[in-house]
Amino acid sequence: MRYTRTARWLHWITVAAVLSLAVLGLWIGRFEPADEAFKLRLYNIHESLGLTLLLLTLARLAWRRRHPPPPVHPPLPPVLHGVAFANHAALYALLIAQPVVGFLATNAWGFPLVAWGVIPVPSPIGRSEAWAPVLSAWHEMLALALVLLVALHASAALWHHFGRRDDTLRRML
Repeated sequence: MRYTRTARWLHWITVAAVLSLAVLGLWIGRFEPADEAFKLRLYNIHESLGLTLLLLTLARLAWRRRHPPPPVHPPLPPVLHGVAFANHAALYALLIAQPVVGFLATNAWGFPLVAWGVIPVPSPIGRSEAWAPVLSAWHEMLALALVLLVALHASAALWHHFGRRDDTLRRML
């Protein structure tokens, strides 16, 4: 039994968004473009995609609540089921916290967000020289945690497919 078509689409769109955000975040943070207008355009894309990912994650949670995942065959031992549940819960928590903290960091640095260059998003905290570096540091730490959890998640999917030879990976394809 597979996940619903909607759940599979939401999953893979989330994967694409997270990978895109990671690449943009590294590009902006580690290889900062010299052209100021281009850099601000990259920031806007990164921030807009982050906000879109937040909304997508909330939609995924709503969908999942009404459409629970299909059971794994053969069933997992209770310990592995608990680890899988904890990883999924942590992934969802980070997929919500990461864009919120990033948005607040942007606001604290004094940059209002106009999502996709069209939709102004109100600033809940305004400019704050005290909070800006703290929120930026948290945004980076959450990004690292998200990368680690995604790597664990993908590794587990491959282990299910090649090691355990169950239907876990095929349910999401």
